[in-house]
Amino acid sequence: MPGMPTPDPRYQIQVSVVTDYLPDQSQPSAERYVFAYTVTIRNDGLTPARLLNRHWIIADANGKVQEVRGKGVVGEQPHLKPGESYRYTSGTVIETPVGSMHGSYEMEADDGTRFEAPIAPFSLAMPMTLH
Repeated sequence: MPGMPTPDPRYQIQVSVVTDYLPDQSQPSAERYVFAYTVTIRNDGLTPARLLNRHWIIADANGKVQEVRGKGVVGEQPHLKPGESYRYTSGTVIETPVGSMHGSYEMEADDGTRFEAPIAPFSLAMPMTLH
């Protein structure tokens, strides 16, 4: 597409997410829906990089938005060489059976360059049950 910047091949971080509804920790009668999400971060670039900070935007079906910023992920700041991956699992609580999350990781390459690794929106959804 014209006008779109060409991504720098040195700094390419891919993020994929798998979610899981946790019925044993959820309380629908109290508007408490708990989800686990497992994130895989892969360095597809040419330069090693460290994850410095996270930024999440979590929205429920009522339009309530939570913004979460913090250092690292699950208490770690993984350093990924080209081709390496890092996987972790965390969780979130929302007030509706359906919601979404997206955000970014602030990365720092070994050459000192800081860049954002976007996290595409993904759904949080309680599985539908049939009776």
